[in-house]
Amino acid sequence: MQIQITDRAAEWFQTEMQVQEGDYIRFYVRYGGSSPIQAGFSLGVNREEPFDIGVIHKQNGINYFIEERDLWYFNGHNLFVDYDDQSDGPLYDYKK
Repeated sequence: MQIQITDRAAEWFQTEMQVQEGDYIRFYVRYGGSSPIQAGFSLGVNREEPFDIGVIHKQNGINYFIEERDLWYFNGHNLFVDYDDQSDGPLYDYKK
């Protein structure tokens, strides 16, 4: 499994979440919401220190990660994060 983040999405995280070099952004599983890969669950994002990293992607000095306990959610898919102009926020896509 991989995490890929476009430059525009990375800029959004740096600005909106006020992250700096060396900080960590976690993608995690939330109960509720909707997802194209897991019914009844959705993807959340938070700025926090890692506990048990399953996958990590470093970009512009920022560490984007998913913990081992949340890897089941992706069901063999990679996470692609882009920026959406309409919502002025991240857009998540899942590809095998």
